[in-house]
Amino acid sequence: MATTFYFRAVGSDGKVRSGSISAETERLVARELQKQGLTPVYVGITEKKATDLKLPSFGSGKKHRDVLFFTQELSTLLTSGVPLDRALSITAEITERPHFRFIILDILRVLKGGRSLADSLATHPEYFSDLFINMVRAGEAGGSLAQIFERLAEFERSRDDLRGYIISSMVYPGLLTFVGFASILVLLTFVVPRFASVFEDSHMQIPLPTLLMLETSKFIKTWWWLGAGTLATLIIGFRMYIASIGGRLWWDRLRLRIPLLGDALRKAETARFSRAMSTLVSNSVPLVQSINISAGILNNKSISGALREVAQGVKRGEGIAAPIRKVAVFPPLAAHLLTVGEETGKLDQMFTRLADIFEADTRAAIRRFTSLFEPAIILIMGILVGALILSMLLAITSINEVAV
Repeated sequence: MATTFYFRAVGSDGKVRSGSISAETERLVARELQKQGLTPVYVGITEKKATDLKLPSFGSGKKHRDVLFFTQELSTLLTSGVPLDRALSITAEITERPHFRFIILDILRVLKGGRSLADSLATHPEYFSDLFINMVRAGEAGGSLAQIFERLAEFERSRDDLRGYIISSMVYPGLLTFVGFASILVLLTFVVPRFASVFEDSHMQIPLPTLLMLETSKFIKTWWWLGAGTLATLIIGFRMYIASIGGRLWWDRLRLRIPLLGDALRKAETARFSRAMSTLVSNSVPLVQSINISAGILNNKSISGALREVAQGVKRGEGIAAPIRKVAVFPPLAAHLLTVGEETGKLDQMFTRLADIFEADTRAAIRRFTSLFEPAIILIMGILVGALILSMLLAITSINEVAV
């Protein structure tokens, strides 16, 4: 029995069309749309309005996963000999994210309009970085697009793995800190006030630690709104400051000086820069252009700013190792290995080696940081909670002595 299915599809002109078709299954509807030269975006028994498919605002984490999926699928399809336009259509069909399907279909529309793939990708800079676009442009010029996407897939996968490792490693220390301070706040706000009622009608002398605990609890209950407002103001002010150019530069420099954490951040940026340079240099992108593109994908503005001086040194004919040694933003090993790479003419391989080394070092540095941070937080929380309990015990002891 035929069922009425609603659909939304994109034509070769890039326009979205909607309507309904009677068929037995959704698959038959999709096939019929393809026969008409349309790419299905949605097929279902309920009508989906155009507003339901607008592109929402998504975090950078989801965008990275979308780009990784896009790169891996195109790498597989192009390596298998599938034509580019067909590979993009297939990738659009199999993606599970409707918002990213629109992005791919728009890229396909621009491509069919006579633009290159690199120019088509450049219409969505929020998804595709300068590195990605320039790599694709180099692949199109050299007729090696399949190999380029294979390298890009490896690059995106390595970067995603490192990012995921850093985030997952910091979740537990962050959760531990939150739970610890929340526990202390609950004790001071709910437990201590009930305990304090014992002393309200008593004229006994309260021990100093207990008195301090009671006054702290009273202050928090009375002026919590002032503390919350002050904290919110400080957070908003800080975020606004580091959003400025000068504030972001100050913050990035400060983070690099934090013991243990600064070392991990520096190594992570070194790995990110080296991986990008390896990908670009190995595909014959000019060295100065490669440095500027790689600097653009770094998170630390202090390091990316110093790389402009490195690019100027390369322009002056100093090579890349000497300027990197001069700016001293990367670990010394980077300059030494790049010197060897210049001498042997294997700079791309040396950047790959650097990326492997510092990705492993970043994981080790993160492990060292968390291995010390977690016990430190537990110790601090233990001391604070222990002080509260000790204050209560002193008060109980004083009551017993008066009773005796």
